[in-house]
Amino acid sequence: MKTKLAFAALALSMSVVFAGCSSDKEKETADTSANAQTAGSEASVDDKLKDVLEQYRQFSIEQSDQLIVETEKFAEAVKGGDLEAARALYAPTRMYYERIEPIAEALGNFDPDIDAREGDVDDAQWRGFHRIEKGLWVDNKTAGTEEFADRLLSDVKSLRALMETVKVDIPMLTTGAVELLNEVSSSKVTGEEELYSRTDLYDFVANVEGAKKIYELLKPELAAQDADLEKNIGEKFTALEGLLAKYKSGEGYVAFTELKEEDTRALSQALDALAEPLSQMGKAIGV
Repeated sequence: MKTKLAFAALALSMSVVFAGCSSDKEKETADTSANAQTAGSEASVDDKLKDVLEQYRQFSIEQSDQLIVETEKFAEAVKGGDLEAARALYAPTRMYYERIEPIAEALGNFDPDIDAREGDVDDAQWRGFHRIEKGLWVDNKTAGTEEFADRLLSDVKSLRALMETVKVDIPMLTTGAVELLNEVSSSKVTGEEELYSRTDLYDFVANVEGAKKIYELLKPELAAQDADLEKNIGEKFTALEGLLAKYKSGEGYVAFTELKEEDTRALSQALDALAEPLSQMGKAIGV
């Protein structure tokens, strides 16, 4: 009797083990199938919108080419000791980089090398635009920043050299558009980005322009998939741009210190109103 009970218990335990194994295999198969479907969906969207991807790559290359041209002028002013020229060139030059941060950040360590603020990296490693910015507005001189100007120019040229090798896909675009607005919300609209020059609005505008470029490229597909969402995003971009236009000054923008609390609050609200529908863009077009 004991032998029969033992055998029955063994048979039951084995059936549980096999059932567990079967369940695990089924779950693994289901997970693999789901991942394959997701990957297949993204691949099909990329194939469908390959012209959009190529247009974004070309936009990024054009911005990067212009970044080199303007950085050369900026570096020449710094190394030539022309403080006023260097200050005047600083913010407009940065805009070319701020528009294409999603693709720049996909290419390795360029973002901290080019765009790190004080405290973002070890002091010994700190270089780029903001390192020079501190010299121009805090030390009130170009002396001591010449080496950083040379390294900045070298970094933007290296960025351009790799620009055509990066894999551009639709998730990069949809995520990148949202991240550009998140950057504005986290540092530009609070005045934390340009601590010394107070040129935050230039960065603000450039990030919005970069996000809008992505929206415009995806607009036909988005309109086909969700016309209401496409219209909503377009209207929110128009509203935000209308607010930013109030702070134009000649070819540039007023210093951040000229904005009142109600100004930054209105900009923050317009940003939030745009970010919410923009974050739905990827799902709407199938990624």
